[in-house]
Order: sequence, then C-alpha cells, then structure tokens
Amino acid sequence: MVTITENAKTQLAALLASKNAPEGSGLRLGVERGGCAGLAYTMRIATPEENDHIIDLNGTRFFIAHDSTDFLKGCTVDFTDDLNDRGFKIFNPNASRSCGCGTSFEPAEEGKKPEYDPSLDGTNCK
Repeated sequence: MVTITENAKTQLAALLASKNAPEGSGLRLGVERGGCAGLAYTMRIATPEENDHIIDLNGTRFFIAHDSTDFLKGCTVDFTDDLNDRGFKIFNPNASRSCGCGTSFEPAEEGKKPEYDPSLDGTNCK
C-alpha cells in the first residue's frame, strides 16, 4: 500500500525518542482539502485512530488515515535532509500535479496523464 524508506523509519524513531512520545505513537499521514494544488498532505505525531491502516516496522509505526488511503495508495514516504528542505516527504504516483514545495497535489483522473502546471512552481505555497 505505502512504502516507507529505511531513512524515514530511522528518522521517525529518532524523532519519537527526542519528543518522549507516548508508547504506541507514530507518524500519522493523511490528506485534506487545501494547499495550492487542491489537496494537502498532513503529518503529525499521534496514536492510531479507529480504522487507520498501521504500518509497524519493528516498533516504528506509521498510521494512514482511513479516509486518505485512496489518495496515498502506492506512495513512498522518505525523509530528506537537503540544504534548504528537511523533513518527511511523500512521493505520490497518483498525483497529476504537485505543488513546487511538495506539500500539496491534485489527484490524477482515471486514464489521464499527469501534466506540468507552471502555476504550481512553489511560489504560491504556504
């Protein structure tokens, strides 16, 4: 369903330890309306909610919000530590367009090829 990189797993384990997160906590991933491309990714340290999909990697846990599974199916979660951008990133093959900063996307329509939209170059991201 969702692929978690080894780097994302390692970074989440370190984050949970540094925050003294309660037992059973993990990174909860979801999608909500918003962002400059229509839908925005959400991520927060939490415990699982009812009907969440749980990915347990030797005690490091990621939760996929039940109402977001269709949008996140086939995604890869990674952690990047670039010069000007650090954090968890979702690489979504289901997005027809993504905002330049990678925090929002427009889902692809069935049978349509993703297109580049210069208005989503990252300058309007919040």
